[in-house]
Amino acid sequence: MTVPSGEPAEAPVRLSATTTCPDTWPVFDRLWRDHGPVAHVELEPGVHAWLVMGYEEIKTVTGTPRVYSRDGRDWRAFQDGAVPPDSPLGPMMFFRDNVAGHDGEEHRRLRRPIEDAIAAVDHRRLRRTVEYLCRGLIGGFAERGAADLVAEYAEAVPLLALGDLIGFDPRQSRELLVAMRALYGSGEDAHEGDRRLEALLSGLLAARRADPADDIASLLLAHPDLRTPAEALRSIVALMSAGNHTTMSWIAQTISLMLTDPRFAGRVRGGRLGIDDALDEVLAVAPPMINMPARYALRDTELGGRAIARGDALVLGLAAVAHDVRAHAGSQFWQRGNRAHLAWSAGQHACPARDPARTIARTPSRPSCTRCAASGSPSTRPRWSTSRPRGPAARPASRSPSRTPTPEGPTAGIPGRARERDPCRTVAPGAAPPGSPQPSPLASDRRPDRPDRPDGPAGGPIGGPGGRDRAAMRDGSGHRTS
Repeated sequence: MTVPSGEPAEAPVRLSATTTCPDTWPVFDRLWRDHGPVAHVELEPGVHAWLVMGYEEIKTVTGTPRVYSRDGRDWRAFQDGAVPPDSPLGPMMFFRDNVAGHDGEEHRRLRRPIEDAIAAVDHRRLRRTVEYLCRGLIGGFAERGAADLVAEYAEAVPLLALGDLIGFDPRQSRELLVAMRALYGSGEDAHEGDRRLEALLSGLLAARRADPADDIASLLLAHPDLRTPAEALRSIVALMSAGNHTTMSWIAQTISLMLTDPRFAGRVRGGRLGIDDALDEVLAVAPPMINMPARYALRDTELGGRAIARGDALVLGLAAVAHDVRAHAGSQFWQRGNRAHLAWSAGQHACPARDPARTIARTPSRPSCTRCAASGSPSTRPRWSTSRPRGPAARPASRSPSRTPTPEGPTAGIPGRARERDPCRTVAPGAAPPGSPQPSPLASDRRPDRPDRPDGPAGGPIGGPGGRDRAAMRDGSGHRTS
């Protein structure tokens, strides 16, 4: 049987109901009202699981690996053969021999190289790279007068920035973008996208074994905790698959709220909500990943009033946490400056890359960039993605192609000051702003702000000058962040 042993009397809810609608708020309200913090759900016909929606319950599951395993081989439905090896649930639920699939010491061994690579990121250079990418992307579609702000902006920025950090040049990053779009598009070219992605990554690792550089690929290859090139490859794939789509969805959700929610946009543009506060509010009320698979009970236990049997699957309802009135007294809990949400998950498998993700998301989500990218009214309502990291799948926008607006930054109106610093300022359709590298990163193999790097990965922070500080990271302002 694939029904959880503690199955309640009520019929299970299809988990897809939480991801296939534009507005999940009433769905989670109903789930909480009818089921409480742990709901019985159906993953596919005949395959059941528990959706954990309570704040404390999620912390219990993620913080108790001796009771709740991340290893998909502990799933009873898979052990019994009720879920076949070719099930569409496989990519999200089955065991993967990488950092995400292991617990305990093996997980810590595989996670250390990723944490070291992330700690070596130079956030100043990363911020400059993202600003450069935003200028090039906006300049590219401004000339046409129309754009899909998800596919051509929110999706492109994080993947191109991540490609640069990993070690790809701009041409290879563009190929990476095409391959990832094909792979995650689930169309006829998905297998070709998968093949191209593997070829790109394998080629990069082969090149870095022969000629190391100050990038993530070289650092992972040289890390003593990764025993084979295959482990380095799996670590890069884990970084890309986890980091790209979630950051893309984070940016897309923020832009969509800027363009469609007058309350949200007014607070941001009026200065009552800083860009980091705005990004945190999106993580709290509309996180990129609605449901995170999965944990598997290692023994019979109890959670949120439900009897959980050994081998039961538990899905983490990260978006449903905003509906837990036990954890917060109304919406003020999620307001300005609060980072107590669980969008990054929690416990030993929590996202280790929240600081670089924020650096990447900050610039394209700024009001000036959003207004520049989508001046005028959006041409249609957004089409929403139903994939695991959720956000608008498309956000069409149109403008007159006769000119490109100049976004107003925080120093607009101050003569002679800082307007040239605005990362998204443009002066003519398709033209690069003053002081930007030529040409666009989407039309050249030149890598912005990156000097020749003869010293290899030990020379300093990734992409930065000498002197690696692994004890602290720096955000875009240069301040230390722990």
